[in-house]
Amino acid sequence: MTQRRNLQGNEACALGAIRAGCRFFAGYPITPSSEVAEAMARELPRVGGTFIQMEDEIASMGAVVGASMGGVKAMTATSGPGFSLKQENLGYACGAEVPCVIVNVMRGGPSTGMPTRPSQGDIMQTRWGTHGDHSIIVLAPASVAEAYSETIRAVNLSETLRVPVVVLLDEVVGHLVETVDLDAIPAGAEVWRKFATGPREGFEPYAVTDDLVPPMPRPGDGYRSHTTGLTHGPSGFPTQVPDQARAAIQRLSDKLDLHREAIESYRTRAIEDAEVLIVAIGITARAAQAAVTDLRAQGVRAGLFRPVTLWPFPEQALRDTVENSGARAVIVPEMNQGQMVLEVERLLAGRAEVHRLNRIDGEVIAPAQIARKAIEVLA
Repeated sequence: MTQRRNLQGNEACALGAIRAGCRFFAGYPITPSSEVAEAMARELPRVGGTFIQMEDEIASMGAVVGASMGGVKAMTATSGPGFSLKQENLGYACGAEVPCVIVNVMRGGPSTGMPTRPSQGDIMQTRWGTHGDHSIIVLAPASVAEAYSETIRAVNLSETLRVPVVVLLDEVVGHLVETVDLDAIPAGAEVWRKFATGPREGFEPYAVTDDLVPPMPRPGDGYRSHTTGLTHGPSGFPTQVPDQARAAIQRLSDKLDLHREAIESYRTRAIEDAEVLIVAIGITARAAQAAVTDLRAQGVRAGLFRPVTLWPFPEQALRDTVENSGARAVIVPEMNQGQMVLEVERLLAGRAEVHRLNRIDGEVIAPAQIARKAIEVLA
């Protein structure tokens, strides 16, 4: 029987995680992400999973880290204020290389902000929210179907690379209801982290491997292992030896660089001859796509570049798109004061003029606004 259903973006995240093998969820209700927790509370017991509503966001993230270290695929969901509270334990997961997934459904900020209004103000927070040099993956769906498929991919990448992965939605995509055929979305074989095998004696939990992803000891398998948020060497024990500290921190970023091809994902539309290129994510990218159609109808050669993997940003793909299309202007519409545009400006310095289009009043950016901006910058 086909699984063609009317689904909300938040629900799709929950179902995608479960399909990928997630069997633990800890969270705390917060608008506009609460439907993720509601769906997990309903669906996880049906597959033998565990749902826990914790006392707060801090404990929720701690529970997810603990469950993952116990050998279970684990996820949480939140929005801006809660994501801020999760940062300490998220940093621990980054440093200790604990697989986990965090769904962040963005709302207006700062502080309590506008709980029911859309925003894209957490773009930089997802990358740099926790302190120190760390590596993280951020995926940004723009539809309900992508909320499902990208959450599957988030679980798989997290397991494969031993890294936290954030699924970043704006409020509109989170609450959007669309018809989705779940059977038509390939999930592939279930992906698990590498578990330690071989001799127990002398086991090093953070030994360097060819793929830069050390295997994890499975609880009960008899491996003696030490895990800490302190900078550690291959043994897992803290170190301040400069060479060991540098190697430990560098490996975290080298790991993602080595696997960048598997991590990066982006979508394009009408880029072959684009004189103006629009770079956008989430619901803003859908407005941009409509703007591209309208502009083309007016004879303006517009194109769209949409990062699905937001971090690490698809750097070379964007540069190649601008170079191959010959675009002389790039527009970055965002529901914030300008965050992703900073990365675009860095990457395209000397290659194309980069223009900002921002909105911070709790309303979405309309296709007509983007189209007007395109005509303006080309004038």
